[in-house]
Amino acid sequence: MLKPICVIIITSLALTSCNSGSGTQKQGIGTAVGALAGGLLGSRFGKGGGQLLATGVGALAGAAIGNSIGKSLDAQDKMMLERSSHKALEYGSSGSQTEWRNPDSGNYGYITPSKAYRDGAGAYCREYTQVIVIGDKEEKAYGRACRQPDGQWQIVQ
Repeated sequence: MLKPICVIIITSLALTSCNSGSGTQKQGIGTAVGALAGGLLGSRFGKGGGQLLATGVGALAGAAIGNSIGKSLDAQDKMMLERSSHKALEYGSSGSQTEWRNPDSGNYGYITPSKAYRDGAGAYCREYTQVIVIGDKEEKAYGRACRQPDGQWQIVQ
């Protein structure tokens, strides 16, 4: 259950064009995004006090994972991920993989978009599968992104 959150965190960092600076800044961004994503995921479980507990646990787990990923992806990785994600979502055929690979870090991944559609608000959206390999660990997730008026893609789910 936490693996999809890892990829969502990474992809959201890339698709929203966060600038990566020092290692501490990357960790901070990863921690914040991870806590938010984990808290949102945790809030979907339980009711009443159980839901509050699940939200807290999700936020803590997400923060830890986001912190770790923030340390793992360098600026070049993030740039390559951002470019391949935008290319796949904007131009990729449904079911076709758009890959990226950083020969310096050894990290790589790919994104596979599905058929494009318009959501209830009329936004152009696509579901996708994202795989990212950091070292020897593969993280896979599914998500949905919609094109914003400025042409950027934003993860909405």
